[in-house]
Amino acid sequence: MPDVTDVAMKRAKPDLVLSGNVFSVFTGETFEADVAICNGRIAGIGDYGGGIEVDYILPGFIDAHIHLESTLLHPAEFAKAAIPHGTTAVIADPHEIANVAGKAGIRYLIDATANLPIDFYFMAPSCVPAVEGLETFACRLDALDIEEILQWERVLGLAELMNFPGVVMGSRDVLEKIEAAKKAKKLIDGHSPGLTGRELNAYIAAGITTDHECISAIEAMEKVRRGMKVMIREGSVAKNMRELVKIVNDFNSCFFMLVSDDLLPVDIEQGHMDYRIKLAVQYGVKPEVAVRMATLSPAMHFGLDCGAIVPGFKADLVAVDSFEDFNVQLVVKDGKIVWDGKLRAEIKRVYPPAELTNTVKMPALSPEDVAIEARGKVCRLIEVVSGQIVTKAAEWEPVINDGYALPDPQQEVAKVVVVDRHRGEKKIGKGFVRFPIEKGAIASSVSHDSHNCICVGVDDMAMVKALKRIQEMRGGFVVVDGDVKAELPLPIAGLMSDLSFEEVVSRLNKLYKAARELGVKAEHPFTTLSFLALPVIPELRITDYGLVDVKAMKIVDLWVE
Repeated sequence: MPDVTDVAMKRAKPDLVLSGNVFSVFTGETFEADVAICNGRIAGIGDYGGGIEVDYILPGFIDAHIHLESTLLHPAEFAKAAIPHGTTAVIADPHEIANVAGKAGIRYLIDATANLPIDFYFMAPSCVPAVEGLETFACRLDALDIEEILQWERVLGLAELMNFPGVVMGSRDVLEKIEAAKKAKKLIDGHSPGLTGRELNAYIAAGITTDHECISAIEAMEKVRRGMKVMIREGSVAKNMRELVKIVNDFNSCFFMLVSDDLLPVDIEQGHMDYRIKLAVQYGVKPEVAVRMATLSPAMHFGLDCGAIVPGFKADLVAVDSFEDFNVQLVVKDGKIVWDGKLRAEIKRVYPPAELTNTVKMPALSPEDVAIEARGKVCRLIEVVSGQIVTKAAEWEPVINDGYALPDPQQEVAKVVVVDRHRGEKKIGKGFVRFPIEKGAIASSVSHDSHNCICVGVDDMAMVKALKRIQEMRGGFVVVDGDVKAELPLPIAGLMSDLSFEEVVSRLNKLYKAARELGVKAEHPFTTLSFLALPVIPELRITDYGLVDVKAMKIVDLWVE
């Protein structure tokens, strides 16, 4: 069997040749050439007798930070959906499934992605649970667990360190995990929204090299000045690209990567990394720089032998029509055509063990369980920030009737409850949120990061019905107005579907339509809902323990007085 050197020297025929305008991520130029491929590797660039004619040949696209669970898809279905958009590698943080099922959940995702035509790399979840003392959680990963996971195949480092106060204050548990990553000579990803000054210095000095939570150009610039690499996030809910690309230039662009973080199937239809590259160009980034932020930059950061058209590198290539539209013509993975208008790769599904499909253990509930007793006149109110996952803390005077505080659809204020789904205890956090909904309720078993069940509504009976249906489906999304109007089962850890990509998209669209008929205005209501329970992102959140003041990292009473 010939090797790449034989093909490079034209002593042997290549397995595949692409001909077109080759883009160099090193020089920023394009030039006409053939790309010869042998044994899954790039053998040479030059004159190799011509081959399949395409317009522009780019390296395969890399998503440097994604939560597969947030796509709601089985990994095989995600691969089917992402390949036509030129994605050939992703770096996933299995933080969500780890919070529900611990090491068994991570192991399942690694097994389920082993033989797919996308390279799936992983980071060891650093914050399981995300925080202690503020919510009920299912699993714990300590430093010894991290040491073990860091040795598993395709694990590149320690995932986003959300407990940035623990890093800054020198928490022993947090520092032990950092030391485990350093001992294993692995990378450490960050998560430090709004961190600045001396605290940022301490965070970086601990060994953390990236951040994907920047929402302002000023914040991103301070981090880049200190040598951090900023992951420019454009997800389904958190959309930060327009603001952050303002500071990207030819000199500093190597410190930026494009990522999706949390991305829904209805948005994958629009595009994956190809769409993010195109969007960056629309926002003013040079096309050559935008491509590099989704290829060479993540590949160099994570030490991957891809992300560039280089002899000896993996033959992971994408052909596109232009540097304006980036419409994908052809995708090559490991030297084989996997998409050319039709999926050409075999995709096998690995099914989860039984314990991963029985994780929703809520207690039976009645309308009295979700009623809010009035204990004052003024209560705290969660304000949702459009296009962001941060919230604002506000105050509000609810209508009191028969001793109970009521939501007010006229003021776009709904009731929100979070119910423990791990231990079966009747532990329920209750509050109010600025969330337009005129009737009924919507509910979900996806609520970052511990994934207790969350429900928003203006009708107590509808809220109870919605939560009951979540239990019956073993996890999922549901819209209730008198009866169940639409639903999507998520039986894999209460986070992921076992349905096809097409069926998940169809059901999501039905859910969105049913939610809009209730008066819900959020673009992605269930994703917005899921982040209301994330007690590590400012300012005000809700868990099954109650309201959380994230800045103070403590439970606060619903009532101000």
